[in-house]
Order: sequence, then structure tokens, then C-alpha cells
Amino acid sequence: MSTKPIDFVQSRRRFLQAGAAAAFPLILPSRLLGAASPSRTLNVAIAGGGTRCNAHTHGFSSIPGVRVVAVCDVWPKRAAAAKQTIDKLNNDNSCKTYHDYREMISDPSVDIVSIAAPDHWHALIAIEAANHGKHIYLEKPFAYSVREGRAVVDAVRRNGVMLQNGTQQRSISHFQRAAMLAKLGYLGEVDTVYAISPPGPTDGSPAPVAPPAGLDYNFFTGPAPVTPYVDGLAERQGTPGWYFLSPFSSGWITAWGSHHVDSAQWALGKDREAPVAVEARGSRPTGGAWDTVCEWYSELTYADGKKLIFLTSDRPENPGVSGNIMILGSKGWASATRGSLTSNPPNLARITLPGDDPEFAQIRAGGEAMHYLNFVDAIRYGTRQNAPMEIGQLSTNLCHLTQIAIEAQRPLRWDNSKESFINDSQANCLLGRSMRSPWKLHA
Repeated sequence: MSTKPIDFVQSRRRFLQAGAAAAFPLILPSRLLGAASPSRTLNVAIAGGGTRCNAHTHGFSSIPGVRVVAVCDVWPKRAAAAKQTIDKLNNDNSCKTYHDYREMISDPSVDIVSIAAPDHWHALIAIEAANHGKHIYLEKPFAYSVREGRAVVDAVRRNGVMLQNGTQQRSISHFQRAAMLAKLGYLGEVDTVYAISPPGPTDGSPAPVAPPAGLDYNFFTGPAPVTPYVDGLAERQGTPGWYFLSPFSSGWITAWGSHHVDSAQWALGKDREAPVAVEARGSRPTGGAWDTVCEWYSELTYADGKKLIFLTSDRPENPGVSGNIMILGSKGWASATRGSLTSNPPNLARITLPGDDPEFAQIRAGGEAMHYLNFVDAIRYGTRQNAPMEIGQLSTNLCHLTQIAIEAQRPLRWDNSKESFINDSQANCLLGRSMRSPWKLHA
């Protein structure tokens, strides 16, 4: 592999040229033509001031001609902290703060809504943004359920806006190189790819406590059922507890799964093809505060017999590598993390790959920052998105299929054209959820 220093300007120019050659023409409603002009500043509003807000703030603020102008959170101290960071980056004091995301989205000066709110809010906020003609950067997972994801896709298409899923591994060079090794045949025939997640936590106290001062917990709960507040739900060392409470999330199955299953689909060449069968087993914590599945093993099988195996690293079926994905081929294997690429034979991880494939146009300068830049360039120039809506929705759906198969405790057959299980009404009842009044899912 060449050790020549990366020329960011030249890399971005090559990326734009390659993407433009591969992209479909960008068709936008007339109200968005001004926002898409390359010379116009794009204004970003961030929904959610928690753990991912900082990454969104710095990611967008690092792009010339893009400005974060607003942030929304139901906990005023978080909104204030996010504003402080944004104002420092903007070198002024103009960032607006909101309590209600609907007020923020209705601001006509906002061009992009970046969604960093908890999972159970993703669909409602994305649909609201689409209906107001805003482009959307949607943090993973794509949606809390299969049916909510479908409603988001329908709203985005109807309004002619653009959505980038926050599966930033699509813009990280190690995962790009791993997928390219599979695509170009360096690994031989690839029939199986592993997606490997850490196990979920089993700690914490289940005893209800009062929510922190200032947190509007009723608004935080929103469409989810009324749920007693427990210590660490909104603030916890590391990952906040709502990730591991089923009213708000499916835990690591969708949190890490949205990344690693997505990368595995990519390596299999199945970005736009769903499995036809799923079989999974797993368990939930027997005590503590959290109730999402904490360990699992899932086999997702495609029509041609290829398999995506999705499991936690503590399972005995783990292939024994310290990777987030492992691609098994007839001639070798490759394993990628966000910081490394390893392979067998070892030289495969180091070979120089061709740089003229539009699907891998950022391979010389990949990283999370490029994921935001890729989205902005797609808006401005109509270039290829690294994580378009349809791919993000499908990858998250595979995580939901795993979750449902664990609940069903039996093999399930999947019809992706209908986004439903075949002859299994019980499993199909788990494809959506009821929302607490007055919240409703409207595409």
C-alpha cells in the first residue's frame, strides 16, 4: 500500500468526479433549489443534545459553507451545553435553542435536520423534517421498527428531500477496503460474513427514582409507553441507559447492529437484497435495570444460500477475530474494525486497490468526517451518497428481524417485497408498535 501522504483536496476532487459520473440526476422541489446551490450556506439544526450531538456538530461545522444554527433538547442543560459548543465553533452567540423539535424544524432558514435523538423518536422527527422540505441526516438505527422505517422512506420520497443514514462505517477506509477485497475477488467466493457486536450490559438498579432536575421526562418518553425513570436512564458513564430499555431502543442489536450488519451486507454484495430466512436465539438480563437482549446468535440466509451471521462477541460461535466484521472467502478472509484491517493471507490487507470505483471513491481518505461531507456534497452536486436511505433502512430491518426471531423462538421466512413474515401473523405483530397518545405515525 502506498505511503504517499493524502492530498485531501485532490482526494475530494476525485471523489466528486467519480460520484458525479455514477449518480442519478438530483431532482429537487422548487422550494429546495436555492438550498442546493453550491454557493449558498447550508444551515443545520440538530435534534437531540446528547451523546451524538457533539459528533454531528463538529462533523457539519468542519465543512466550508455549512453552519449549525440550532439545537433542540428536552433537557435545557444539554441544549445550553450544545449551544456553547456550537457558538464557539461559529465564533458568535447566534445558535438558537429549542425544547420542541417541531418549532425548530418549522424555521424556514433551516436546510438540514440532523437527528441525534433517542431511537424511539427517529421516525417522528424524520417525517416532520421531510414534510417541511428539509434534508435529513438520520443517526442509526434508521427507525425503532420496520413499519416506522417504511413510513420514513415514504415521507422522504414524497417530499423529494435527501436522507443520509448515520452509518459512518460506509465512509471509513478499513470497511471500504474490506468490502472492496470481497467485491474484486481477492477473497475468492464469499458465502459468509460475520457481524460481531459487544454484549449488552446487565447492571444497574431497577428501582424507580425521580428524573433529574430540569429533564422533561414526559416529553422524552413521547410515543413510548409510560416508563418509570431509573438511575442512569438519561445520564450514565459511557452509554446512556435508554439504549438498553425496550420502550426506547432494542439495545446493541440495533445500535451496533445498524453499523456492523450494514457493513456485512455491503461485503456480501447484498446492499439491496434482503435475506429470505432468519433464525436467532438470545437472552435478556435476569436482573439489573436493563431489559434489552444482551447476547445473541442470528443466521440470516439469502435466496442464493449466502449467510450473514450476526452475534455477540461472547458467543461460542465467534470466529475468533477481534473484528467488527469478518468476511470468509474460499481464498482467505478479511476482518475490519474502525481502526484496523487484518487478513489472511496477511498481504491482502496491505495491497494497493484500484481507486476508480465510484462505490469506493473515498477509500484514500475515509473517516467519520467524510460521512457528513459526502452528504453535503450529495445535496449540492448530486453525487453518490455513501449511506442512502434505502440501504440504511434495509440494514436496520435485518436487526429488527433478528430481534423478532429471538422473541418468536422459531425460524422465520421473510418476504421483503411486502416487508412481512410469510404465514406468521404473530411475528408480523412485532413489526410495529402502538404509540402513546397524542403521538401518531403519519407518513
